[in-house]
Amino acid sequence: MSTASLPGAIADEGQLEDLLSRPTAADVDFARTLADDVLVLGAGGKMGPSLARRVRRACAAAGVSRRVVAVSRFTERGLADGLRKDGIETIACDLLDPAQVARLPRLANVLYLAGRKFGSTGRPDLTWAHNAVVPVDVGRRYEGARIVVFSTGNVYGLSPATSSGSTEADETDPVGEYAQSCLARERVFEYFAREHGTRAVLFRLFYAVDLRYGTIVDIARRVHAGEPIDLGVGRVNAIWQGDANSYALRALALCASPPRPLVVTGPEPLGVRALAERFGGLFARRPRFAGEEGPRALLGNPADCLSQLGPPEVPLERLVEWVAAWIARGGRSLEKPTKFERVDGRF
Repeated sequence: MSTASLPGAIADEGQLEDLLSRPTAADVDFARTLADDVLVLGAGGKMGPSLARRVRRACAAAGVSRRVVAVSRFTERGLADGLRKDGIETIACDLLDPAQVARLPRLANVLYLAGRKFGSTGRPDLTWAHNAVVPVDVGRRYEGARIVVFSTGNVYGLSPATSSGSTEADETDPVGEYAQSCLARERVFEYFAREHGTRAVLFRLFYAVDLRYGTIVDIARRVHAGEPIDLGVGRVNAIWQGDANSYALRALALCASPPRPLVVTGPEPLGVRALAERFGGLFARRPRFAGEEGPRALLGNPADCLSQLGPPEVPLERLVEWVAAWIARGGRSLEKPTKFERVDGRF
């Protein structure tokens, strides 16, 4: 889809889901290279359903017959039925149960989205179990596969707020137990890559946005509600979730042993104050601010991703316009704030 053909606004969740899962020409070209089926582990979260559908649609458009299997506990009513209706196989599985993991089909291409963030401060034991223990059982089950391991920019430390952000060459320096558990997830998959021939990409995503959640959404909703914007973290990253889905699928081609880290986000960081003022103009209301811009922020530099997988389809300015129109018309929120303004690692 060219930029000119992108809609000016997204009317409802049906159109939103269609755009999130609509494959690009690059996705379709990549699907033609798939020599085996695709497993989406942790398919019941924020990104899983649209990613599974994008893989299914890319394969269909490419004219290749590949199984797309979505695995989750499927606690959301109707989700599994909806995926099956779209041609995706579903398997209900609690990944914390090694016996259930051992019964999963062994497919050669794995998109690993399983993990825990929200509420991690209240149950750190559960966070560590999801983020560090589950990968052991998955790593054993999928030795030798290609695995795109969803990770987070939180494995890095804070960068100078004026910088372009962390790169793949930078040392990890996670702050807080959530971030530490995410680095543990990476290290487990690194072990299986080095010792058992598994190939992987460590998909270090900085804040996907789908209109119902994300950094831009958090800022926009505060402006719309007349709530103060905390400027302590003065710059943020964001990327349209559809573009993150596209990169995740095509990152299978980049899997390597040892694993290849990949910083995934929009082309440049966005100033929180400037974003709030932009939304203030779109909502015709003056934003309120609290504090001053701090010296550091969690930022990522996606230069390597962009060089390997190309620019995102949706420019950040169009994404800002979509978010503003969505909120102005009363579009639904997932009520899962990113908490990007936290610098202590507590989520």
